[in-house]
Amino acid sequence: MLLTKLPSLLYVLNKTKVEFVYSFILALLISYLSYKFNGYIPEIPIAIPTFLGTAISILLSFKLSQSYDRWWEGRKIWGSIVNESRSFTLLLQSLLAPGNDSAVKQIAFRHIAWCFSLGRSLRSLDPLTNLEKYISEDDMKAITPHSNKPLALLQLNTLHIAQLKNNEQMDVFGQIQLNNVLINFSNAMGMAERIKNTVFPVTYRVFLHLMIYVFVITLSISLGANKPMFEVPLLLLISSGFFVLEKTATLLQDPFENKPTDTPVTSIATTIEINIKQLLKEGEIPKPVEPTGFYSL
Repeated sequence: MLLTKLPSLLYVLNKTKVEFVYSFILALLISYLSYKFNGYIPEIPIAIPTFLGTAISILLSFKLSQSYDRWWEGRKIWGSIVNESRSFTLLLQSLLAPGNDSAVKQIAFRHIAWCFSLGRSLRSLDPLTNLEKYISEDDMKAITPHSNKPLALLQLNTLHIAQLKNNEQMDVFGQIQLNNVLINFSNAMGMAERIKNTVFPVTYRVFLHLMIYVFVITLSISLGANKPMFEVPLLLLISSGFFVLEKTATLLQDPFENKPTDTPVTSIATTIEINIKQLLKEGEIPKPVEPTGFYSL
C-alpha cells in the first residue's frame, strides 16, 4: 500500500516510459510532416484538442473513482478481518472451559495461518509458504489437497470448535458465537476473492488510451505553428499528466496483485499475528513489517 511518502521520480517514469516514448515519437513525426508537407495537412483549431482534453478528463475522473472504490473496498475488507481476529481470540478465551489453553492456542494459530494463506492466495502466490510455523503436520496434510487452502483452514477450525462443543468444553451459545465469527471470515474472504476475480473492463482502458493518443496528435497539429523545440516539450508535459493519471487508476483497480499499490496484506497479517500472540501471552512476538520505501507490503 502506498504511504504518505512520495514515490520516486524513477518509479513514475518507469510506469509511463512506453507512453512517454510513443508521445515523443508522435510529436516529432507530426512536426516533421507539418514541415515537409506544409499546406497539405489541414489546420486543426485549438478548440478540438481542448474538447478532447475535457472529455478525457471526465473519463479519467470516472476511472479513478471506480478504481479507488475497488482499492478502498479491499482495504476495508482486511480492516474487518483485523477486528474480527481480535474478537475471535477473546471469544475463544472467554467461552471455552478452563484447561483448554492448548486448544485455544491451536485454533488461534490456525487462524494466523489463515490470514497469511489468504493474503498469499489473493496475490497468486503459494498459500502454503511458512504455514508450518503455525499449524501441525496433520493440518498441513489435510489442507494440501484443497484448491482453496484458506477455506480448508476455516473448515479445520469449524470442526475443531464442533468437537470442543461435543466434548462439553463449551455450550451451544459459545459455539454459535464462534461460528458467527468464522462465517464473517468466510464472507470477508469471498468479498476479497470477488474483487480479485472481477476484472475492470479492458475495452474502457483501451479506448481511453487511444483517445489520449488522438488528443496528442490533434494537439500537436494545432501547435504546428510553434517551433519544434518548444512544441515537443510542451506536448510531452501536457500528455504525460493524462498518462500518469491513467496509469494510477490502472494500478489502483487491482488491490491484490503484489504491487506497491496493493492492500498491505502481509503487514496486516503480521499485525494480527502480533495481537493474537500478545493476547495468548506468547514469548516470541514478531516485529511489525517495515515499509519498503514509499509503500508497505
